[in-house]
Amino acid sequence: MQWSALLLGAFLFLSSRAAVGQEKVLAATPPMGWNSWDGYGTTVNEDQFKANAKWLSEHLKTFGWQYVTVDMEWFVTNPTAEGNSKSAQFSMDEYGRYVPPASRFPSAANGAGFKPLADYVHSLGLKFGIHILSGIPKQAVEKNLLIAQSGFHAGDAANKSETCPWNPDNYGADASRPAAQAYYDSIAGLYASWGVDFIKVDCIASRPYRGDEIRMLSDALRKTGRPIVLSLSPGAAPLEKLGEMRRYAQMWRISDDIWDLWHSDVAYPQGLGDQFANVAKWAGKAEPGHWPDADMLPLGRLGPAPGWGKTRDTRLSHDEQRTLMTLWCIFPSPLMIGGELPSADDWTVSLLTNPEVLEVDQHSSGNRPVISTDKTVVWLADSADKKSQYVAVFNISESDETLRYDWKELGLVGKAYKVRDLWGRADRASATSFAVTLPPHGCVLYRLVREQRQ
Repeated sequence: MQWSALLLGAFLFLSSRAAVGQEKVLAATPPMGWNSWDGYGTTVNEDQFKANAKWLSEHLKTFGWQYVTVDMEWFVTNPTAEGNSKSAQFSMDEYGRYVPPASRFPSAANGAGFKPLADYVHSLGLKFGIHILSGIPKQAVEKNLLIAQSGFHAGDAANKSETCPWNPDNYGADASRPAAQAYYDSIAGLYASWGVDFIKVDCIASRPYRGDEIRMLSDALRKTGRPIVLSLSPGAAPLEKLGEMRRYAQMWRISDDIWDLWHSDVAYPQGLGDQFANVAKWAGKAEPGHWPDADMLPLGRLGPAPGWGKTRDTRLSHDEQRTLMTLWCIFPSPLMIGGELPSADDWTVSLLTNPEVLEVDQHSSGNRPVISTDKTVVWLADSADKKSQYVAVFNISESDETLRYDWKELGLVGKAYKVRDLWGRADRASATSFAVTLPPHGCVLYRLVREQRQ
């Protein structure tokens, strides 16, 4: 009997280990998709959202783009592009949970919520995402509404001394009270019933970092049984919390919002050139299922109601746009397009549909900076099959730069390499050293294969 019990125990242990080993990693590669913030701010409606989802499915899905996310304050009935208004009016259910108003999302009428819209997105072969704020709505607390499937009320969950520094909608959730977890459980259950696949939660990753709320929301999502990617925003997330964020989330922002400018002297917004220092701090910290996030891609048409500034085409030059995509991919970061997709021109489409560049983002490893000066930045990464390496070289100065390196200066051991220009999608001559002239804020991205006869 003892031997039988031991054998049974061993079998169950090994079976459980095997089951864990077979468990699918959520966000095994950096998530790729579109988010409504850069084009619509908080004003996006159902027709606009569906138009962008349809365009993505028709033009980008085959290249790996799959998430479409309705960003901030989709529950506000009188939205302004930049959001965070003290005069905002909310759509909310009887349990203190924000719901989409039928005035903006007609399919949400009669308590349907976002399920019809999620069903539409899924019918396109895509995944549906929403933006939320950490904490519990102030309006729910003021009315002391019942928390769904619990004996608690909203007032039992709130920490009234804690609010978001830039948004007045919510109070913090008090992790020392069981009601706070009950509230997060209630919204997670609602989102799962809608068919949500991705949640970007704001006012949680910095100023301050809210570790207890990250844990509560992550636990609540896990309880639903639905695989939902959790993205933490905004940055800069604290590097010392890396282990905790890996445990509870799939993405976390490493900076404040990046918009269509090269440099900013203020905290918000930040510019593309400012991001080089941020990604360097997080180099090597990405792993399957867990991705430091360099923020959205402010490309194409930023309108009709962008979250910052006036309606415009991106102000980044073509060289800067290519630099943005290259830096995000060699890092590697999740890729979330911000511009209005149906207005995308041929240039923008070319940036988003280069399979050789996207391969670097999705399947490279060992991503690291090897040179960083006030004029030049160089990154290396390994290909998935380890048979080649990627090199990205950036001119971050304000003038043309001619750059020359021996391969060993870049940490490469070969004497000669076959060179593939990934943006040009063309092979170049075999080279015994690296030489290129780059315009201001320009870059190159090459794949290198070591010559065997050396």
